[in-house]
Amino acid sequence: MSSEPMVEPIDQGALLEELEQFRKEKERIRNLVGQIGGKKSGKRDHAVNIGFIIAMLLLFTLDLLRHLLHLDIPLPQMFSIELAVLLVSIKIIWMIHRGTKVEHFQFWVLNSIEFRLNDISKHIRELEKKLSAE
Repeated sequence: MSSEPMVEPIDQGALLEELEQFRKEKERIRNLVGQIGGKKSGKRDHAVNIGFIIAMLLLFTLDLLRHLLHLDIPLPQMFSIELAVLLVSIKIIWMIHRGTKVEHFQFWVLNSIEFRLNDISKHIRELEKKLSAE
């Protein structure tokens, strides 16, 4: 008598099917992450941030020139402040929108993990039933 536990033969077909399913799910997640914020999105975010900074600096510089050097700038005095508030408001709304997309992705990932855990739990219960029946 040997003290080694008996190992059941591995079902290669089931393993290959599970591996293929894993690859498909991995590719789906990769595509979803790319839609949410991949390299292209990062470059676009950087460009938008630079645009906001340039616009704010331009408005600030024009107002400074108007007051310090008494230059006649064809914009009304309150216009630059109003425009700056508008730009900041747009930036905040945009950041909230981006945050919502990330939160949705996190929820989807957690939901997927929960689904997989429930599936594994179901398989374990089935195995326990089979073992207790023997």
